[in-house]
Amino acid sequence: MNLLKSTGIIGGMTLVSRLFGFVRDILVVRLLGASAIGDAWQIAFMLPNIFRRLFAEGAFSAAFVPLFNRKMGHQDYREGKRHAELFSIEVLSIFVPVLILFSAIIMIAMPGVLWIFDDFGEGGRVNTTSITLSRITFPYLALISLTTLFAAILNSINRFTAAAFAPVLLNICMISALLYSLWAYGEENSTNIAYALAYAVTIAGLLQLLWLYYWTRKAGFKITIKRPKLSSDVNELGVLIIPAIFGAGVYQISRFLDLFFLGQLETGSFVYLAAADRLNQLPLGMIGIALGIAILPSLSRFIAKDDIAGAQRVQSNAIELGLLLTTPAAIGLFFAAEPLITAIYNHGRFTAHDASQTASVVMMLVLGLPAYVLVKILTPGFFARKDTKTPVYTATISLLINIALNIIFIIIYDYGVAGLALAGAISAWCNTILLYFILKKRGHFYIESDLFTRIIRIIISAIAMGFMLYYFRDYGIDYYSGSIFERFLSIGLLVGTGAIVYFIMAWFTGAIDRTKINILRGRA
Repeated sequence: MNLLKSTGIIGGMTLVSRLFGFVRDILVVRLLGASAIGDAWQIAFMLPNIFRRLFAEGAFSAAFVPLFNRKMGHQDYREGKRHAELFSIEVLSIFVPVLILFSAIIMIAMPGVLWIFDDFGEGGRVNTTSITLSRITFPYLALISLTTLFAAILNSINRFTAAAFAPVLLNICMISALLYSLWAYGEENSTNIAYALAYAVTIAGLLQLLWLYYWTRKAGFKITIKRPKLSSDVNELGVLIIPAIFGAGVYQISRFLDLFFLGQLETGSFVYLAAADRLNQLPLGMIGIALGIAILPSLSRFIAKDDIAGAQRVQSNAIELGLLLTTPAAIGLFFAAEPLITAIYNHGRFTAHDASQTASVVMMLVLGLPAYVLVKILTPGFFARKDTKTPVYTATISLLINIALNIIFIIIYDYGVAGLALAGAISAWCNTILLYFILKKRGHFYIESDLFTRIIRIIISAIAMGFMLYYFRDYGIDYYSGSIFERFLSIGLLVGTGAIVYFIMAWFTGAIDRTKINILRGRA
């Protein structure tokens, strides 16, 4: 597998999506601000997306891909394709009624759901507007979950582009809704703007589903819906998917907890976390999620052939590439958080105080960024072996740590949203450490001395970049909140200089393995 190319395709499309997402979030934050309607919109948008990342992108893909690849691994390609297609049809036929029923239940129970996440009704966020917004957006979950099935099929046959591009459609729909709202209602009618956004989310889910269904058909898979039947393959998927919800989705489960604890904080807290997480998600999506998606099919094939060395090589290369890009991103975001947040969001209803609050959340979030990426790389080592139970144990432990830290940082010491972000970062590192040592103990993966040395060199290079950012960031303080040109130029110079310093240091310290780049371009 060409790991660099596969990751580049997914990461490149993710970058396009994230850039559109930045434009979207800039407009949303500036128009809605850190206000009650801003919180209501963020809750409505977070709920289906947390479920999506937990069940669809996390658990479903982790359980479905190995089983699909096992079907495709038949000696006769046509016969393997026929079995894989039949398996996909069986899964889809079960998936559709389950999703419809689940979505209907949550939509009916939406007042109670929001009541739980609103400090049991004490936070003042449960009202007709917030309930309606959440009901409008929630069908997106069913639509995007079905989309994930087609994305998993395409990823399994190494056709990553269409699936990686699909999120761009969501951002295009939401940006279009925002521009239409500005034309139709004006900047002051924030409630109508929020409603337009909500409808755009569900419409985008339908467009993404049609988009990937088309490309799946073009790839030669004719997936239809038949009468639901619990075949042995579907039962096996069910057995794998339930524990995978915890194993692959620890970050998203933490987000559910975040909603509960956020409900106990001041108005605008949901907006602060959402705006901060946009910066955190950029490298996480481009690197961590992309690598996790890219290596799972390859790992499954190597393990099916009992090629332990090949599986070791795939994960080792993924960790090196992931940390080479993620470590400087984390340190860079930590030191440049306030300039970035000010330049991107500080305008309209989003004040300088809001920017400062959001920057403190970014600084805490990115402390766990490398851990989030490593979890995405390590968990396929279990899922490819059809072991979805072990990550449940590590996820449970890290979740308990997260809950305990949230109680300490928010309820006892009142550190606010930044405390919530720090708790998540610490628990992510706990999960990473547990996953690694279990893989090592079982003889499935270990960090070789060469990789360990490379990681140290990466950290040294990133720290050097951090010192540069810390020293130079105040020189542009008068420009970060200036005109569009001043914001763009000052941030471009700060980030560009940091990147140059890092890659020069990485090249001379040997953090960048020139021979490994050639390996990544070929077979990982």
